Amino acid sequence: MLWVLFLLVAWGAAAVSCVRLCLVTAGAALRSSDAPGAPGTPLPRDLSLYETAFLAGGPHRVADLALVSMHLRRRLLLAHTGWATVVDPVGRDEVERTVIRAIGPEGQSRIAPIRAAAAAADTVRGLADRLVAAGLAVPHGTRTTLESATRQVRGAAVLVVVLAAVTALMPGQDTGDAGPVAAWFGLPLVLTLGCLAIAHAESRPYSPWASPSGQRWLDSLPAPAHGADREMLAAVAVRGVAAVRDPRLRAALLGSRPARLPGRSPGVES
Repeated sequence: MLWVLFLLVAWGAAAVSCVRLCLVTAGAALRSSDAPGAPGTPLPRDLSLYETAFLAGGPHRVADLALVSMHLRRRLLLAHTGWATVVDPVGRDEVERTVIRAIGPEGQSRIAPIRAAAAAADTVRGLADRLVAAGLAVPHGTRTTLESATRQVRGAAVLVVVLAAVTALMPGQDTGDAGPVAAWFGLPLVLTLGCLAIAHAESRPYSPWASPSGQRWLDSLPAPAHGADREMLAAVAVRGVAAVRDPRLRAALLGSRPARLPGRSPGVES
């Protein structure tokens, strides 16, 4: 019976992918326990907002923080249409200078390519390397391996469903065997979905960029207050663009146009 071969393929794909994800996760946890900043070592007294942003949201969060900071301090104008314009061409730190270089000599560019270029810049990579060396961030190789293993489990789950569907639709298949066949294919599907659910539940409260020590640092931060620019920037570093209260600024960063405000004509800025 051909469906038995399909079943063996489904079980093989599910077992291999789930075992790989378990091994990769266990290896990452073991490396984290051996890292310089492993649990039991004192946390750093202070990190910059850029470092906090990287631990909470990765390189794109660093770029978003720089854009918001420059906008609030009138060194950059972010329009809700998705364009950034340089007001002050002198950056106050290397990340800001990276943003200005990403905008280009014309002094104006779309925000999306600016964010992408700034996130991939050597400055942000150097910041990441320092956090990894301190044991606060997950090494790039470990993170990409985990992502690859998770994608492999998802692919195995899709393969199980496809093979089950092909088996059910095969000519000459006895309808009386449909129930037992579906049950046999259901077992590897439950295995893959259960593995994904456990991995999601374990990682959901945590940043994929922060090591256990880095996550302890993030958890130790007080809730950002709503008020001064410094507190708003701290909120952006920890929570991302969702912390921006200005709907037009948030629309500029998200690349979406805000709803028209009552009593305003199109194209009129506040």
